[in-house]
Amino acid sequence: MTKVKICGIKTIEAAEAAVEHGAAFIGFIFFDRSRRYVEPNVAAEICRRVHGVKKVGVFVDEASDAVNVIADRVGLDYVQLHGRETSDYARAIERPIIKAWRFGDNFDVRSADEFPCDIILLDSYIKGMAGGTGQLFNWTAAARLTAGLSKPLMIAGGISIENVGTAIDMFRPFGVDVSGSLEIDGVKSVELIEKFMSAVRSIDGGD
Repeated sequence: MTKVKICGIKTIEAAEAAVEHGAAFIGFIFFDRSRRYVEPNVAAEICRRVHGVKKVGVFVDEASDAVNVIADRVGLDYVQLHGRETSDYARAIERPIIKAWRFGDNFDVRSADEFPCDIILLDSYIKGMAGGTGQLFNWTAAARLTAGLSKPLMIAGGISIENVGTAIDMFRPFGVDVSGSLEIDGVKSVELIEKFMSAVRSIDGGD
């Protein structure tokens, strides 16, 4: 089954629903300018209480020492770099890395594949914003460019129940990253999480 990362987790209820319905990753936003920002101590408590899922911390141009401290405190399995971090910076991170690239922001497949990370995440480019916009990008062009990647690819940016099947069909990705479409009034919905995971299983032939 296509791996699902449910990002922007802020509550134990959302985390437990993600685990119960088969998400492979849950993500916590540690970028304090994001509306989905969560305090590290809150994320740490959630991580202590949920098991069977990989925990990801999302950072944007944060000092590498601070990232490593938070990763240890929270109990992260992965660090997601969502800014302008360099290869040298990435080598200082003490966790496996998901590196986010914004399609249309001078995205270069070779640079992405050569970056010292474990998973490549492709997101939408909106000038002046680091991500989490919920906007789609040119999937046709992106699928053509990324077809030869050697590293696992995760697709983000406006993923929803309505279009996840198209994303999976076009990219055949390692995983998809979903957040805003699972929220009601800015809060993750347990019901929408369940529906989304059921849709992915159906698409992958799991139901």
